[in-house]
Amino acid sequence: MLWLYVHFPHLLLDHLRAHRSDDAPLVVAGSNGALVEQACPQAQAQGITPGMRLKTAISLAPELVPVEPDPEQADRVLEQQARWLYRYAARITLYPPDGLLAEASSLERLYGSAAAFWRSVAQALDERRLTYQIALGKTPLAARLCARQGTGERTTSEPHLNALVAALPLHALELDATTEKRLQRLGLSTLREVQQLPPAEVARRLTPETLAHIQRLQGERPDPQTPWEPPHLFREQVDFVREVEQSQGLLFPLQRILEELETDLRWRQEDTDTLSLLLRHPNQPPTRLRIRTAGPEHRAGAFLELIRLRLDQQPLSAPVRSLVLVVRRFLSRQARTPTDLLGDGEDRAEAWQTLVSRLQARLGDQALHRLSPQADHRPERAWAATGMRSGTTTDRLVSPPRPLWLLRQPSPLSHAPTDWFSGPERISGGWWDGERVLRDYYIARLDTGQLAWVFRDVRDGWFIHGWYG
Repeated sequence: MLWLYVHFPHLLLDHLRAHRSDDAPLVVAGSNGALVEQACPQAQAQGITPGMRLKTAISLAPELVPVEPDPEQADRVLEQQARWLYRYAARITLYPPDGLLAEASSLERLYGSAAAFWRSVAQALDERRLTYQIALGKTPLAARLCARQGTGERTTSEPHLNALVAALPLHALELDATTEKRLQRLGLSTLREVQQLPPAEVARRLTPETLAHIQRLQGERPDPQTPWEPPHLFREQVDFVREVEQSQGLLFPLQRILEELETDLRWRQEDTDTLSLLLRHPNQPPTRLRIRTAGPEHRAGAFLELIRLRLDQQPLSAPVRSLVLVVRRFLSRQARTPTDLLGDGEDRAEAWQTLVSRLQARLGDQALHRLSPQADHRPERAWAATGMRSGTTTDRLVSPPRPLWLLRQPSPLSHAPTDWFSGPERISGGWWDGERVLRDYYIARLDTGQLAWVFRDVRDGWFIHGWYG
């Protein structure tokens, strides 16, 4: 079986740099804040290396920004990378804090060659602005060690892969310090030299655990992997090195997140109509924003415009330390209905949903209403103004023609019209609530030339109930 391993040398720094508009060098400082644990490429270009004293690093790069290590944050960022890799491979295993393992035999069959799927994964990694090292291996451990060493190659030749693994130095085998020193005292420096020892001798001179480790590396012992199952939601978090004080500063990282959301929705072949945005502040409860669209949506630009309008109406109450975008509601995507033969015409339903969504973002969810039919034949009770619920559309009524201008109260008519166009249409109801009506409706032209909707009440005579244009 073939395995693919992706190693991220400084994933947390890449995550922080991806959502910044400047290119200031970043480093992860140790728990005591004295040494540099990780350095981004910009920092390395200025001579900063892991293990260097932080004071020395700052002297080399005065604009250097140190970041405190956060294991929980690193695990969360790694899971974000696993979610997009799941689009390419179904069997993924997480190796916190900086690695992902994927079963690649099925990918080779799907793409036709190892070079093809290697290229696809590498392109996706480049688009995400991540620093990475990829390796293929016949065993999970072989792929992992070669990736961490940076010796992975785009080949599936078993002899070549075995040679890459055999050339690994002792310090790259992830052996405990005592075992590594014993092997060095024996004059050994690579895995190839260790493989030449008899297995029984390895177990006697070293430990049975060391022999098992080497056998898993060579594929002579099972090494089962626990597959990762992605949650059925979209969640992306941005952590700011410096707190954001203006809402305009949130739009740049939000655009990148929303583009990722659009890609995720296209891959799912689904839409959404609800976004949850959480803004975390220092020493203050977080701000929670719920962004609703008037209908199913997947376009990043449409989401960004709604969030921008919402932030314009609700300025930041405090500086933002981090933001989280969550989508839990997914809707089946429906095919768009084009207005011409080639499908290039304007989608009026989409334009209407965009307009309603923007008005709601600017005015509030409760500011817009729509006319909704009610289960009552009496015209004055046959409709009601209701809220613009997400995903709703105007209901189609199958009924005789009705005037657009309906009077609040029927107006008495002094005498019966003489110029008729349609009718009678009898409406009888209301017996259940004590306001019974028995009317015969007509479309008629009055003596003044106006086209009206009139009715004759069996008890009270003629009335005008609406006007036609």
